[in-house]
Amino acid sequence: MRVVRISCVGTRHLSPPSSASAHSDVSASSAGLSNADAEDASCGGTGTPSLRIKKRLTCVCFYRKRAYERICSNLTPLQEERLKRLTKRMNNCFDASRPDHQDALRALWSATYPEKKLEALISDQWKDMGWQGKDPSTDFRGGGFISLENLLFFAKTFPTSFQSLLKKQGGKRAAWEYPFAVAGVNITFMIMQMLDLEACEYPLTYFQLNQSLGHSYGQYSYKCYQFLKNVENEWAFDLLYCVAFAVMDKQWLDRNATYMEFNDVLRCTRAQLERELMMDDVFRIEDMPSFSLLS
Repeated sequence: MRVVRISCVGTRHLSPPSSASAHSDVSASSAGLSNADAEDASCGGTGTPSLRIKKRLTCVCFYRKRAYERICSNLTPLQEERLKRLTKRMNNCFDASRPDHQDALRALWSATYPEKKLEALISDQWKDMGWQGKDPSTDFRGGGFISLENLLFFAKTFPTSFQSLLKKQGGKRAAWEYPFAVAGVNITFMIMQMLDLEACEYPLTYFQLNQSLGHSYGQYSYKCYQFLKNVENEWAFDLLYCVAFAVMDKQWLDRNATYMEFNDVLRCTRAQLERELMMDDVFRIEDMPSFSLLS
């Protein structure tokens, strides 16, 4: 397995652990190491890898093809701040009583139908966009407020692609098409699952790690690590969302899919995104081959 382009001080190949937990025996004391041994065992040393991580060093762990590899990557202060902000966005549930969330809904309508006035926040007009009922707030349970932000970002940043997908203008369409807006919420949720971002905690300091040994301390998947390199771009998640939507629609057309096959199409979309994120020459979301689908 080859890992490239990482700003880390060391890369380790570990044998699969025999215990149920891959990271339970990680402290120097449990391994029977002296302080000097522990220093050598940390990233960059020659001893047995341990979890001796200094301040501001983020530990990224992943499992791939039955090989355990630990990567310690120094996230920049800007990247850490952007990751915190993204995590906060993902934990923000949609609240129909909040004025700012209501304003975001109105903004989505205006960006989608600039020449058509929205009669009310609860209206049958929303069904035209692909919501299940007249109150779109009921469809945000799976993706939260960030799924609304994703749709709004897509509409404003790539209006041509957004309108084409909304109006199902490209290719031979099925008689029973996927509902545009609800599909968007599902794509947001799919990306969070794919990147394991639901489980991601803020990068922990050395002191916090000492307090949380034996507990979840931020075990990122390799795909999540690849994405973390992009978080210096504040809109990396939103850009990935736009790419995912375009890929999903292309998969839909390539498979001549119908509504009942939507979950299968979403799985294929996820697989393609995973492949592209792990390409050696992908440094930014804009480097993904499927980014060219957007206009």
